[in-house]
Amino acid sequence: MRRKKNSYKAEFKSKVVIELLTGQNTLNELAAKYQIAPSTLSSWYKQFQEGAAEIFRRGPSEQEKILEEKEQEIAVLQQKVGQLIIERDWLKKKSDEVFGPGGSHQTRFLR
Repeated sequence: MRRKKNSYKAEFKSKVVIELLTGQNTLNELAAKYQIAPSTLSSWYKQFQEGAAEIFRRGPSEQEKILEEKEQEIAVLQQKVGQLIIERDWLKKKSDEVFGPGGSHQTRFLR
């Protein structure tokens, strides 16, 4: 009779390997605790060590890139709003200088 091969999720593997890295339990203790063969846990540990550097090499994720683009777009739009407010205030000031405060310029286009 063949024995069924267990498959473990990445989250579980990383949890066990990180627990191994803390040094509170030995490899054999963790293998017994989680009912994993010590050789399997050792293999996960080696894979973790080999892949750890890749996390820092990869660069930003797609979500991080999208978030950064949106933040840049928001900054540009905020700058444009500020510019338009300044221009509106300047036009209002010049209009008051030409027509006087509350002058005919306020009702000129409402006829």
